[in-house]
Amino acid sequence: MPSDGHSEPGPLIVQSDKTLLLEVDHAQADAARAAIAPFAELERAPEHVHTYRVTPLALWNARAAGHDAEQVVDALVTYSRYAVPQPLLVDVVDTMARYGRLQLVKNPAHGLVLVANDRAVLEEILRHKKIQPMLGARLDEDTVVVHPSERGHIKQLLLKVGWPAEDLAGYVDGEAHPIELDYTSSDWHLRDYQELAAESFWAGGSGVVVLPCGAGKTMVGAAAMAKAQATTLILVTNTVAGRQWRRELLARTSLTEDEIGEYSGERKEIRPVTIATYQVITRKTKGEYRHLELFDSRDWGLIVYDEVHLLPAPVFRMTADLQSRRRLGLTATLVREDGREGDVFSLIGPKRYDAPWKDIEAQGWIAPADCVEVRVTLTDAERMAYATAEPEERYKLCSTARTKLAVVESILERHKDAPSLVIGAYLEQLDELGEHLNAPVIQGSTRTKEREALFDAFRNGEIPVLVVSKVANFSIDLPEASVAVQVSGTFGSRQEEAQRLGRLLRPKHDGGQAHFYSVVSRDTLDAEYAAHRQRFLAEQGYAYRITDADDLLGPTIG
Repeated sequence: MPSDGHSEPGPLIVQSDKTLLLEVDHAQADAARAAIAPFAELERAPEHVHTYRVTPLALWNARAAGHDAEQVVDALVTYSRYAVPQPLLVDVVDTMARYGRLQLVKNPAHGLVLVANDRAVLEEILRHKKIQPMLGARLDEDTVVVHPSERGHIKQLLLKVGWPAEDLAGYVDGEAHPIELDYTSSDWHLRDYQELAAESFWAGGSGVVVLPCGAGKTMVGAAAMAKAQATTLILVTNTVAGRQWRRELLARTSLTEDEIGEYSGERKEIRPVTIATYQVITRKTKGEYRHLELFDSRDWGLIVYDEVHLLPAPVFRMTADLQSRRRLGLTATLVREDGREGDVFSLIGPKRYDAPWKDIEAQGWIAPADCVEVRVTLTDAERMAYATAEPEERYKLCSTARTKLAVVESILERHKDAPSLVIGAYLEQLDELGEHLNAPVIQGSTRTKEREALFDAFRNGEIPVLVVSKVANFSIDLPEASVAVQVSGTFGSRQEEAQRLGRLLRPKHDGGQAHFYSVVSRDTLDAEYAAHRQRFLAEQGYAYRITDADDLLGPTIG
């Protein structure tokens, strides 16, 4: 063992404030990262030492996924360079033991009930003023009735007060509908990790599957549908993503055109399998969510939440009422910039399967990626404009600096023959880039039909460069893109960084690697936010090289 004093000291320093410091260049760093990933969250990732934090939510996720406190303690002790602080180990055991002291179960006579295997905990929550109204009659000292419609809300509140309930109340089967995976139409099979992800989800009944972009999350959804054999509601980020789901389901399953409906701004079809956009569901008319009836329009057996980390907050409220349905969340990252990871845990379900990006890359299912941060020095005029700007204007000023235009051009010149995306957040900047590079621009107001035509032309190699706003952050399948140049983003959003790199990770026909560039203005908020954005990818094992814009004007890359 690394910590036995005879072999090389371990790569991990475990501190009593629940932070873990991982020495990145250590021979055992990858093994340690894999061991702590189920229960620790990455907080900072500079070059040599990464900082993780052990949080209650991460420990409960690990517990729900079948890890016990002994495994967590063992991982810490095995890889720690020094003796692990004993209070921290006690705290890990105690925190994990809080999960499941309360259980939601079905009682044949009384329906949904909350059962305690620790009576003091039940007494505590019976006196909680927000939880009390959700509870009905007390059947005995350890059991209290819960109104079925409160199943989601009570799980949310119990998580907040530190007693996450284990939901064992089961699910309704919903309206049966035959769905089979179809291996005859094309030469494909379910990959091992996709099958394992679908099985892990099905065994748990509800929860989240975390897979890198490009690793085939849609196939996991299709495999779950084949297991459920029931009507399915699929919620997606936008119409283009919905049509991509439709294409995949028609190609890979027994479903026909007539069995799949689209519920979007353009169409309102409700069929055995219905694909709806988050936007249409969260649209308000006269202060009311008019499309909520979609959830009640059929007796759904399965609800799939694509890109669950982007689930709009109003959908959480709707999800709270769907607790008797099986729910599958699909995402590349459980990071939510609004901090509602706890709601995902309690309302969609715990993390059931998580495949590290580098593992999938090693198996050849996603392309290796080279991540480069290109630091640009602003002109004196730009620096002065930034220094004297109002605080709320500063990020826009530094991230849309004109100095970046020439840098983007030189990066694309280095990858002359590679299909490339230029990605940004500010429309004036994107229009300027489109004009400068003579490339089409796709943004929020681009009509769905035009978007699809441009994406198709890009896939077919007719358009070498596309300039895109954040509409391309998620669920857009552009397998041939091998270079992305990010010029501006949503402040320090880690999830956005993951999504943008994800656009490049489909394996290339020539087996080549992907190149991800982030063009950042030096000595500004742009550089600060860039460091924050890169945390998630560092957690997955990607290292950013930092280079100066002036050094880019070297030889071209094929």
